[in-house]
Amino acid sequence: MPVEITWWGHATCTVEDSGVRLLTDPLFARRLAHLRRRRGAVPPPEAARADVVLVSHLHADHLHLPSLGLLAPGTRLLVPRGARRAVPGLARTAGLRGLAVTEVAPGEELPVGNGVRVRVVSALHDGRRLPFGPRRAPALGYVVEGASRTYFAGDTGLFATMAEEVGPVDVALLPVGGWGPYLGPGHLDAERAATALAELAPAAAVPVHYGTYWPIGMDAVRPHEFHAPGEQFAYRAARVAPKVTVRVPAHGERVRLP
Repeated sequence: MPVEITWWGHATCTVEDSGVRLLTDPLFARRLAHLRRRRGAVPPPEAARADVVLVSHLHADHLHLPSLGLLAPGTRLLVPRGARRAVPGLARTAGLRGLAVTEVAPGEELPVGNGVRVRVVSALHDGRRLPFGPRRAPALGYVVEGASRTYFAGDTGLFATMAEEVGPVDVALLPVGGWGPYLGPGHLDAERAATALAELAPAAAVPVHYGTYWPIGMDAVRPHEFHAPGEQFAYRAARVAPKVTVRVPAHGERVRLP
């Protein structure tokens, strides 16, 4: 049975496997602080429908409380261990919406229904709630294991044990850009993401975390770094991982992957 991936923009994807609907890092805002949505319409209400939500880390563009407030009561929410202490508003939002919050750490594995399991893996990224909060929670990736094995990398740099820890997967959702013209440590750009892809060796891959939000007032500053990472990733992947099928969906497009 194929897995179906819908990319809503930034790091927000719906993963449908074996009748279970999982949502990654929901961000449904038109604007977030100094960032403005430049491509893709704000996702429709159906985008917030999920059985399980996977939050990779505490940055506001990945753990976005107003977007979590759109989830239906009873939605299961997996967050990094320490998230409730580091982000007090998370408990309030979960209480108001009736969300079932579970804090997780690398190495844990949880059943989520219909024979689907979620395995928690590491990520190389600053997991703090910025710009405040000395308390730290780990940045995470997730492997959804159902009819297919789908790796959502969250936001991460390339690290030595990535392929070993993630293990064999069929589909990889890899961040290839960001929300500004410079990506510091703890991130993948198109070239580094292609290197990660070659090491992971899935059957298929989808680039995410690019081409959606851009700082206000920077429209004319290196715009290719906003628009191009998805296609750049596909080009580089064809050279270093030619056996991997790369799909580059438009915002809101659903793709079926074997």
